[in-house]
Amino acid sequence: MKKVMYKIDEVISLINAGKKLLLAGDEELLKQLPKGDWIGGSIPYFMAENGGMVSKELIQVNEIPNFVKEITLKSYDIATIKNIYKEGYDNGFSIVIIPSSSDTHLSFAINAPDYKDFATKPLIGWISGVLLDELGKKTPKTFIGSGSSISDKNAVVMHVSLPSGKYADLSIVNIFNQGKGDTIEFIESGFQAKDAIINGSKQNFADYVIEKNLDIRLPLVADYSSTMINISFQSVNKENKTVDFYAPVFKGISYKHAAPIQDYIKEFTQLIPDKGEDEITF
Repeated sequence: MKKVMYKIDEVISLINAGKKLLLAGDEELLKQLPKGDWIGGSIPYFMAENGGMVSKELIQVNEIPNFVKEITLKSYDIATIKNIYKEGYDNGFSIVIIPSSSDTHLSFAINAPDYKDFATKPLIGWISGVLLDELGKKTPKTFIGSGSSISDKNAVVMHVSLPSGKYADLSIVNIFNQGKGDTIEFIESGFQAKDAIINGSKQNFADYVIEKNLDIRLPLVADYSSTMINISFQSVNKENKTVDFYAPVFKGISYKHAAPIQDYIKEFTQLIPDKGEDEITF
C-alpha cells in the first residue's frame, strides 16, 4: 500500500507546494496547517499502510492527481447542504467531510435522497469524529484550507473537475452481507430507534437486541438493489429502551443483522479492486 500517513512537517511541505489534499487527523494537528488547496476532518482512527491504527501525531493524506486542474472548496451548513450535488462539476467528483452528529450531518443523512441532482454526480467522503474516550468532551471538526476555517457544524467539500478523457468511478468495498436471521423494519427514520417491526410483529428494539444477544459489533445490513449498505450500532440503552446508530435507519427498508465474519482482513483484501494504486485516488 502506498504511503498515506505523514508527519505534520511533510504535510505543510505538500500544502506549500500547491498540492490538492484530503486530510484526516487530530484537531490540534490540523489547526497548525497553512492555507492551501485542502479540506480536512478531525479523527484519530486510520486505515494506514500496515492496517488499522490510532494516532494523534500523524495525518492521513489523500492527494488529488496532478492532471486535475480545477477544484472548488466550499463550506455547507444545514440550510445549504441541499446544493451539494447541484454545485458539483458536470464531469468530476466531490469529496465531503461532515462533523459527526452535527445538525448538518443529521440533515444530510436523512434528506440527501431528496436533494436536487441526488446521485447524478459521484460524491464520496467521511464523517469527522473524535477519540471515543473524548465523546461528549470534544466535538468533531471540519477544516477548509482556503481560509483555514474550523467548524463543528459545517460540512466541507472539494468539488473536483476532471479533464476530457477522464471520468470518476465510485464503488463500495463492503465485506458484510445479510445474515439468515429475522427481518427488521423501523417505524421511523433516524439515528435512534425505539420500536421496530420484527418479522411482522411490533417489538421494542432494545429489548430485542438484548434478548437475542446480538453482537452489535456487526451492523444491520440493507439490500439496495444488490448493493449492501451497513448501519452500525453505537449503543443500546437498557433504561430508555432505545438503540442508537452511527448512521440513520430508514422507514420502509428491510434490514437483517450481518452474517458473522470469519477472517476480516482476508475477506476485505479479496474485495479490493485489482488495479494499480495510481488508479485509485481515494
